[in-house]
Amino acid sequence: MSIRLTAAAFATGGILFLVYPAIRPSGDDATAMASTEWVIGHAAAMAGFILLGLAVLGLHQVLGDRLSLRAAVVTWIGAGLTLPYYGAEDFGLNVIAKRSLRDQAPGLMELAQEFRYGPLAVTMFAAGLLLLGAGTVMAAISVWRSRTLPRWSGTALAFGFVLFIPQFFGPYPLRIAHGALIMIGGLWLAGALATARTGAESAPA
Repeated sequence: MSIRLTAAAFATGGILFLVYPAIRPSGDDATAMASTEWVIGHAAAMAGFILLGLAVLGLHQVLGDRLSLRAAVVTWIGAGLTLPYYGAEDFGLNVIAKRSLRDQAPGLMELAQEFRYGPLAVTMFAAGLLLLGAGTVMAAISVWRSRTLPRWSGTALAFGFVLFIPQFFGPYPLRIAHGALIMIGGLWLAGALATARTGAESAPA
C-alpha cells in the first residue's frame, strides 16, 4: 500500500468518523432508527473502521517495525469484532423500527434493546473497541519511536479510539466532538505521511 493511499485512508476514515455522529439522529427511538440518516451515519462508521485497518497496515509498510505490524493485526481484529454490531445496528434496527412505526407496534422496539444488550453482542462490541484503542495506541507509539514521521502525529487518533467507549455515555454534542477528534487525528497522520512522501521524493539520489 503506497504512502499516498495510506494518507488517503487516514484522511477519509477520519472524516467518516465525524460524518457518523453528525448525520446520525441524536435519539435512540423508533423515529431515529427508521430514518435514512441512521443508515447513512452507521454506514459511514463501518467504512471508517475498514479504512482505519487499511491505514494502519499502510503505516506499518512505511515504518517497517514490529510494533506497527502488531498494531495493524490488533486493529484488524478489533474492526472485525466491532463491525457485526454496527451492521446489526444499521440494518437490523432500521428494519425493526420501520416495522414498529408502520404497524403502530411500539413493543417491537424491545427487540432492539434485547439485541443491543445481549451478552455476546455487547461483549464482542466492547472487545472490538478496546482492541481498536490498543491498536491505535501501539501505532502512535511506533510513530513516536520512528524518525520517519513527527512524534506527536499519531496521538490524536489514539486518544480518539481510547475514548470511543466513554463517549457513548456523554451528551450528544460530546459524541460529535469525539468524531471531530478522530477526524483531526486522521488528517494529522495523513498530512504527516504526505510530508514524508514529499520529502522522500525531493531527497537527492
